[in-house]
Parts: sequence; structure tokens; C-alpha cells
Amino acid sequence: MTIWETIAERARELPAETQRKVLDFVEFLRVHETPKRPLRDVAGLFKGFDISPEDIDTARREMWGAAVGRSAEKQSQAR
Repeated sequence: MTIWETIAERARELPAETQRKVLDFVEFLRVHETPKRPLRDVAGLFKGFDISPEDIDTARREMWGAAVGRSAEKQSQAR
């Protein structure tokens, strides 16, 4: 007798409410045993782009304006 046949035979002997619990448990196992998709590698998102630290600084200044410059000045003065 296979495992599946044994499970089915034993489950048939259980009351309907307990059979429902068995089904719920099987669904729980199925959800938690399903392989999860791996997360994407962030470095792969920028593959083929040549972004320098200067490019990042320029983009920050364009987005945030003078606030970034003042913040950098305060940090350099504090050192």
C-alpha cells in the first residue's frame, strides 16, 4: 500500500469535521512547502549602466536642490 493510499484509508475513518482539519493541514503544508521565487539581485538591475559617484551627486542636487549642498557643508565643517 502506498503512502497516499494509507492516508486516504485512515482519513476515510475520521469524522467529517476531522477530515476538514486534515485537508486544512494539507493546504497549510502545500503553501509552506512551495518553493519561493528568489529575490532579484539589485546589482543586476543596474547591469550595463556606468554610474559614477559624481553622477549620483549631480542627480541628488537636481532632485533636492541647495538642501543637499548645505547638508554636505555642515557635515564637512563638523569634521
